Amino acid sequence: MLAKVLKKFKRKLIKAAPRFELGIKDLQSSALPLGHAAGNGIFISNSNRISQTEQNLLFLCNGHGEDTIACRVIEALHEINPDISHEVLPMVGDGKAFTKLLKDGWLAKIGPSTFLPSGGFSNQSFSGLVLDLKAGLLGSLWRQWTLIKRSARAGRIIVAVGDLLPLLLAWASGANYFFIGTPKSDYTWASGPRSSLSDVYHRLKGTEWDPWEYWLMRSSRCKMVAVRDKITARGLRKHGVKALSPGNPMMDGMAKTECPNGFEKYRRLILLCGSRLPEAYQNFKKLLIAIQLIQISSSIAVFVPLSSSSMRKKIELILAELGFKSTYQSICEIGISEIWKKNSLLILIGFNQFSSWAKWGEVGVANAGTATEQLVGLGIPCVSLPGKGPQFNFNFAKRQSRLLGGAVAISNGYETLAKQVGFLLNSDFDREIIGLRGSRRMGPEGGSQAIALSISTHLSQGL
Repeated sequence: MLAKVLKKFKRKLIKAAPRFELGIKDLQSSALPLGHAAGNGIFISNSNRISQTEQNLLFLCNGHGEDTIACRVIEALHEINPDISHEVLPMVGDGKAFTKLLKDGWLAKIGPSTFLPSGGFSNQSFSGLVLDLKAGLLGSLWRQWTLIKRSARAGRIIVAVGDLLPLLLAWASGANYFFIGTPKSDYTWASGPRSSLSDVYHRLKGTEWDPWEYWLMRSSRCKMVAVRDKITARGLRKHGVKALSPGNPMMDGMAKTECPNGFEKYRRLILLCGSRLPEAYQNFKKLLIAIQLIQISSSIAVFVPLSSSSMRKKIELILAELGFKSTYQSICEIGISEIWKKNSLLILIGFNQFSSWAKWGEVGVANAGTATEQLVGLGIPCVSLPGKGPQFNFNFAKRQSRLLGGAVAISNGYETLAKQVGFLLNSDFDREIIGLRGSRRMGPEGGSQAIALSISTHLSQGL
């Protein structure tokens, strides 16, 4: 009788075994931390499994400025919790901002580098869009989407940094996500004459963000929305988005060192020509031509922080073409690689020195995006000379000037720029007042830490 009972039990156990094995395999494939723990004979409760899985983050960045912001937030998150696993997918360019973190070994970059002829500004130009399509934009997007979907299935939480595209991809992936909305601010339509059709459109909505964008922000899977200033957060909250404005990450990581004593006798400019080639070369030449027309009694030192040493050869050709002579000197301890001179004008070239040099300038001559905003955020007024783009055209310059409360003045020619810069150099009061207005628009530093703390809190609470 006992033998029959044992045989019956054995048959039931064998019949159930496949289902039991399948259950274990499903658990192992659904979350890597749990699979790893199961392999070591460690049991993890359901609540702990969720917290383990949700410590894995994938950052999507839709631009060069967005890369910088994501980098700051990742660094702050790593300080709060070194156990969080980070991956980043730069959707435009090579993600140069992440180089140090990648070398440190705790950040992983996924996906191939994407170089677009428009520099990522195809949404501002039909011709730029055509060039990007010819360069394989659609194929690149498909490869990126495949990686994003794969990461979502592996249990990663997505942090979308930028505008509609990363936000849409984060939503479509099916994952939980955070959104850091960097490029839009309601200052761009709330300031100024407000007479254009776009201003009327934004005023009717009460925000620069579009209905489909704040619909994605209201998703139950969107766990946090952070924007750059309080006025923009207020506009989104009117549409049911629980938007935060914890501070502007752009202002983090900027050095506050004083200018070396050797430059006290000079009036000091910061020249920002941008990083998108070949547009940056055109900007550099135009701004340099205009600077030579400035009429003041003092000598002028122009600090030119270039984004890459690969720009050196072309920049040297432009300087020689305009009659500047190299002194074959360098001051390595403060990052100066080359010094060029013409009459009372001194040009100081450095690579990746912007955050170190920015505070040294009295006025900026700037055809750049994020770097110009950072310069203004330090209280330094700027003058721009718009070109044909694709990035720094008149419409971009106009939007930037309104965003920053007029702290970036738009000039329509070489002589106009020279007069505007000369005025700012000769008037300490106006320079200070305009600089203060711009720094208020940009907000204080500390935004990266505040955003990282908010993300970390959501993770620790299981979202």
